Formats: sequence, C-alpha cells, structure tokens
Amino acid sequence: MTFLHDLTATLSRLTGERRATIDTPTAAPSPLQPIDLTDDAVVAEVLDLAVRVGEVLLASGTSATDTATQVQFIAATYGLARTDVDVTYNSITLSAHRGPTRPPSTTMRIVHYRSMDFTRLAAVDRLIRGVRMKMIPPPIARETLDRITTAPHPYNRWIATFAWAGMAASIGVLLGGGGLVAVVSFLTTMVIDRIGRVLNRAGLPFFFQQVVGGFVAATPAITLYNFQDQLGISISPSQVIAAGVTVLLSGLSLVGSVQDAITGAPITASARFFEVLMMTGGIIAGVATSLKLAAIIGMDLPLISNTPLPDITQVPTKVLAGAAASLFYALACYAERRALTAAFFGGFAGALGYLIVQQLDTGPIIASAFAATVVGFAGGLMARRALIPPLIVAVAGITPLLPGLSLYRGLYAMLNEQLLIGISSLFAAFGIGCGLAAGVTLGEWGARTLRRPRILARTEELLRPTLRRTEEPRRPTTRRRRGSPEKTTQKERRV
Repeated sequence: MTFLHDLTATLSRLTGERRATIDTPTAAPSPLQPIDLTDDAVVAEVLDLAVRVGEVLLASGTSATDTATQVQFIAATYGLARTDVDVTYNSITLSAHRGPTRPPSTTMRIVHYRSMDFTRLAAVDRLIRGVRMKMIPPPIARETLDRITTAPHPYNRWIATFAWAGMAASIGVLLGGGGLVAVVSFLTTMVIDRIGRVLNRAGLPFFFQQVVGGFVAATPAITLYNFQDQLGISISPSQVIAAGVTVLLSGLSLVGSVQDAITGAPITASARFFEVLMMTGGIIAGVATSLKLAAIIGMDLPLISNTPLPDITQVPTKVLAGAAASLFYALACYAERRALTAAFFGGFAGALGYLIVQQLDTGPIIASAFAATVVGFAGGLMARRALIPPLIVAVAGITPLLPGLSLYRGLYAMLNEQLLIGISSLFAAFGIGCGLAAGVTLGEWGARTLRRPRILARTEELLRPTLRRTEEPRRPTTRRRRGSPEKTTQKERRV
C-alpha cells in the first residue's frame, strides 16, 4: 500500500492539475470586467488581440479547431460572448455580434510566416492563462503580445545549428548506425542548415530549399561509400541519408494537417497536407538528383534489402538516442528549459513504445501509431506540470519516428527498377506519417479527458471569484427591569 501511495503521489507531481490552455476552454466565461460594447475602439482592440494570438498558434502548427477555440475564448473573456471565427490555412477571421441594434465588428488576420519558436508559443500560452485567470486589461495584453512577437530568439542561431546536427546524429544511432554514421550525419546536417539559412535570406522558395537539402543529405554518404576501401572505413549510406531526410521532414506540419482532417477542418487539412506533399517532393527530388548524378559518373550504392528487427540488447541505446533526438529538436526550435525536459521524456516514451511493439513483429505502421499515442498522452500530462502547450512535447516526441528511412528506401528502389519494394516502402512511409499524426491526436484526447479538475467537472467553465455576505454572530443581551438602574454585573461583563 505504501508503494502504491508513493507511486500515485509521484505521478500527481509529474502531471499536475494545471491543464494546458488549449485543453481548458469548455464554455464562454462570465467576465469580471466586460468591455463597453458601444466603444468601437475598445472592441477593435480586443478583436485584434484575439486574432494575433491565433496567428502565433496557427503559425506554430496548432490545428485550426484549437486555434479557433482559443481565439473565441479570449474574445469571450472580455465580454464578446457571441463571436464567429473562421480559421483557414493562412487567415483568421473574427466577427463579434454586439446586439440587435449595433452592427457587428469584424477583423481579419493573414498568417504570413511559419515559425517553430517554442519559446514564443509558450509565452503566448502564459499570456492566455493570464488573460483568463487575472483578467489582464486589453492594452496591457496587447503590449505584452507585441514584446513576445518582436523578441529575438532566446538562443544563438549557431546553437540551433548544432541542435539540428545533434538531432541527425541521434537519429543515425536510432536507425542502427555507429559512431561514423553519427559523425557524418552531424556534419552533413550542419551544412544543410547553414546553406538553408543563406537561401532563406535570399528569398528562395522553400520547395527549392528542400531540393538543395535533399541533395546535400545524399552526396556525402554516396561519396564516402564509394571511397570506403581507400579510406579504410565501413559506412551504411542509407542510414546517413535517412537521418538527413528525417531532419528535413521534421519542420513540416504533418501533425497539424492530420489533426485538422480528424477534428473537422477539411479545407485547412487539405492545404496543409498539400504543403507537406510538396515539401516532401522537394526532398525526394534532391535525393534523386544526387543518386542520378552518382550513377552517371559510375558510383554505386548497395541494393535495398529488408531491414531486420533490432536486437533486444540494442533497445536501451536506441531509446536514449530517440530521447536525445527529441531533446535536440526542441532545442533547435528554441524551446525553454522545462520544455526541453518534457521533450526528452516524450521522446524516451515514444522510442521505447515503438521498439517494444516492433519486437512483436506488428509492422512499422502499427508500432508508429502506438508510440505516437503514448507520446501524445504523456505530452498532454507533462504539459500540465511544465505549463507548456502539449504541441511542443507531441511534435518533438514523434520527430525521431518520422519515416526518413522508408522514404529513402522507396525512392532508391524505384530508381533501381525494384518497383515492388519501392512502392511498398513509399506507401509504408505514407502510412507511418498518418499513423504518427493520428496517434498523437488520440493520445492528446486521452490526456484531455483524464483527471479533469473538479472545478471544470462541476460547472463546465472556469469559476470566477464571488462576493459573499457573512453575518457576525449576535451577542447575547440581558433584559433590564423597568425602573432599575443601569448596572452591569460581573457575569454580564464576562459575557
């Protein structure tokens, strides 16, 4: 009994009851200090604050449904209870009804960027929490949001570059590579990141940046494999290329696109999914170009064969590699320290669940879906303690499981007339991606419905402080006889 009590207390401290803001809006609150609906300037200020918060959430990969819920809840907190929100791939429209005799107020915001800045996302999450709990006035909330969106990244860009490289090295180990694979993956990804930054500043479309990244990811591996006898080394080029491809895939909004499709936002889902396909096509084009050039000049690569299941003795190393990859990804996306810890444990849980299920010979799709469900569930619980959005843990946790190896295997097999293996691998990559995103969605739903705070369970909304009138106890009185002098006895004084 003592052990169970200690275990329950430990889990309670780990998860906590302070649910993420993305999980808590269940009904429009009753504002403590509602704004004046007849004042057009104040109403416009509240609407602008709400859509700008939604802009940060949508740009960070949050689903359209969750973004719309957050925007609507912020507006309702200030008294705009009747609002209509429309969230698409790159725009947010908010209209507030102010009564039958006043015209509605409408505003619109276009999302011009896609930013994976987890510190900015966590800061906006704290701002939303403050708006709900402390009723921050609209001018102060707007100034705080301005500081958040204009603040520089918390880390130097070179730290992000080393984090991307560390992530590639960890994924190389997760795929079964040794020290040489990790070193080559590290250096190759450093080059990809720095070239990508230069091309981004030059304004090159992101599709062509992915093409260049895919080309750079494959070229060093092909070169080292063909000169390994002269250099006296032994290297697996598929592991190096797959590590680089996984890093390139990690910046795509795969989770958000499938979440939109599942939660009832088909337009935004189709737009995001088409973007994912286009960017993945750029990676494939870059890798294919490198392979074709290698074939023209006489270089060759080993034929694709079925990958054996990992030995049980390799599981601890691969689990730590998956956790490290998640940690490095969160660091590359400028996450805070407490978010780094949550991302590490999320990646640890995901890699462990994937390898355990894979030992049962269930296939990579089922193993990936199970691992993503574990990551989504654990991320939703850990987000309560760390006070961060669950999206950070979810995206970081499934990043090491992205189908970089299956994508490369399918592409290389089709280029070498192994159509059956190629088509099977490409479909497996597609299934793994969908399984990861769907598993994260299911896990987050489970975390949202587990251990609901008693306040929300009773009222379905956040309780607001109320004033109660307390009555003081009446003192006993003594009746005085008519005509007797006013004297108080010792007993009466004592009373």
